[in-house]
Amino acid sequence: MLPLTYTITPKGGIERKMKILKSKKALSPVVASIILIAVTVAVSIAVAAWMGALTFSFMGTEQLTIPKIRWTWATKQFTIYVNNTGTKDLTINQVLVNYGSSVVTQPTSLPKILKATQSTSLTVTFAYTNGTNYDISVVTASGYKFTNTFQGGTDQG
Repeated sequence: MLPLTYTITPKGGIERKMKILKSKKALSPVVASIILIAVTVAVSIAVAAWMGALTFSFMGTEQLTIPKIRWTWATKQFTIYVNNTGTKDLTINQVLVNYGSSVVTQPTSLPKILKATQSTSLTVTFAYTNGTNYDISVVTASGYKFTNTFQGGTDQG
C-alpha cells in the first residue's frame, strides 16, 4: 500500500496564495528596459569621453610656420626663421628650394630639434636671383613639408 501525503493550504485555499503574490509591487518590463538602455548610454558616453581625453594627451601635432626671410647677396645665402606652432617637438631634417628641384647647400646645423612653441633660424647657401619667386620648404623627420613662397632678394617679415 502507498503512503498517503497531505498538503496543508492556508485558510482560503489556493486563491488566497495567488492574491498575496499579485499584490507585490514590481517594475513593468517596459520601464525596466528604458532604465537599462539609459544606464548603458550614460556609461558608454563616459567611457568615450575618457578614451578621447586619453588619446588626445598622447597625440600631438606638427606645425611649422616660416614667417620671415633675410637674403644676403654677398654670400649667396638666405636665413629663414621658423616657428614650431604645433603641440609636439619636431626635428628639422632638410630645407628645400622649389621642392628640391634647385640645388641648395644644407645648413650644417641639421638635423635640428625644435621644441613645441620654440623658434629658430636656419641659414642656407643658395645662388638666388633677385625678383624670382622661390618655394622654400622645411622638411621634418616625420616627412611633413612646410612651405612658404618668397621673392629672391626681398626681405620679408
